[in-house]
Amino acid sequence: MKLLRIATQNGPRWGVLDQERVRLAPLSAGPLAAHLHDITRISSLISEEPLGLKFSDYKILAPLDSPSQFIGVGLNYRDHAIETGLPIPKAPITFGLLQTSIIGPGDAIIIPPFASKVDWEAELGIVIGQSGTDISIDDAINYVAGYVIINDVSDRQVQNDEGQWGRSKSFNSFKPMGPWIVTRDEIGDASDLAIQLWVNGVLKQSSTTAELIFGVSEIVSRLSASTTLLSGSVISTGTPPGIGHSRVPPEYLNAGDEVKITIEGIGTLTNPISR
Repeated sequence: MKLLRIATQNGPRWGVLDQERVRLAPLSAGPLAAHLHDITRISSLISEEPLGLKFSDYKILAPLDSPSQFIGVGLNYRDHAIETGLPIPKAPITFGLLQTSIIGPGDAIIIPPFASKVDWEAELGIVIGQSGTDISIDDAINYVAGYVIINDVSDRQVQNDEGQWGRSKSFNSFKPMGPWIVTRDEIGDASDLAIQLWVNGVLKQSSTTAELIFGVSEIVSRLSASTTLLSGSVISTGTPPGIGHSRVPPEYLNAGDEVKITIEGIGTLTNPISR
């Protein structure tokens, strides 16, 4: 299933993409996050609801605008670690991200007035379904509800100056997410999905999730060690090589640019850049 949120005259609604049309959940269902712990119930909940307009006729919102936890994983592609000149991680490098940074498809990434080194990062996002602590690697996939595309937009100057990565990646509008959540039953452990990013139609990143140093199950297991991962949490799994900061000469985003990310089996996330 593809789970999405749309804007309506009565506020945000969530539903399921059925071919090209949206089947909205009943208002009595409550928020999407309340159902991620039991994806199988969504089909029965929504199966009798009528088909609405084509999804292209709606304003699509970020599928989760306030995840229970929002976690980033850094340097999780070997070639990306090499291009930054940093050591290959022996354990996942993690950091917290702020909910206020999340925007949806088509929303503008806004460069702050002080920023001049804003960069792109195509990433696969894991959406946690069932809450859990000390989850084994063998069982970890059962705690995943699905996957989403994330652009881990980053201010490289602030990232380098402060050392801690969370704030430089959490400015307002710096976390485009979407276009929907694809449930695990469609793409399994997401272990070999093509991932690509274009800026103004020029291909900048092209890889596959097979190149992840720490895959989905290992990330979920390691992050749950003595820590409870909550239903509705999102984990951004890292970016492949091709970031602007490591190019010669470096390249950064500017007002008027457009960034498009595609991940095989999920879809496309596109956002313009403004100041």
